[in-house]
Amino acid sequence: MKYQPTTVPRLIAVAVAAVAGLAISSAAYAATHHRPPPAAAAIPQCAAAFGQDGNVGAWVPANEGDGAAGTVYYPLEFTNISGHTCSLFGYPGVSAVSSTGQQLGRPAGWGSLSGARRVVLAPGATAHTILAIHNVYSFTKRVCDPVHAVGLRIYLPDQRLATSVAFSFEACSRTGIVYMGVDPILAGAGTING
Repeated sequence: MKYQPTTVPRLIAVAVAAVAGLAISSAAYAATHHRPPPAAAAIPQCAAAFGQDGNVGAWVPANEGDGAAGTVYYPLEFTNISGHTCSLFGYPGVSAVSSTGQQLGRPAGWGSLSGARRVVLAPGATAHTILAIHNVYSFTKRVCDPVHAVGLRIYLPDQRLATSVAFSFEACSRTGIVYMGVDPILAGAGTING
């Protein structure tokens, strides 16, 4: 076949028309088929009600304590006191404090995260953990040295600001042993039965 100068421009014109047709059909398809909605924004983590930014208050119903084998168990409650939903996952940090705000002994121990679940707290909703306090008089003075605690300092999971709870009990002043323990935070208000 002999080269003709008009063949190349014709091929280019056909290719341009095909691309334009493909663009028009793609636009028509997009106009008639809805895209899935964007994913909902992540629910922010709850923060302790300390200052303006916190949204969760903590409290211990002292009359809900239940003892067994030298340990008393209390529900430690977390209530969303804000107008915004937030979430909790994992363990709170819990320490006993003196009347001067000094930490007494070691913080409460944690177990495995295998039972932990993400808890979504709507405004006014409550979640809980179970706080176990061992009888400090069952330990020697050298490793415990019992003193009177007037409250708890509580850090919500993954938070750096703490809140305080008035709560009177006997604590260890030394750091030799872990004399308290907490479970992962669970949905709903706690009772002496969990």
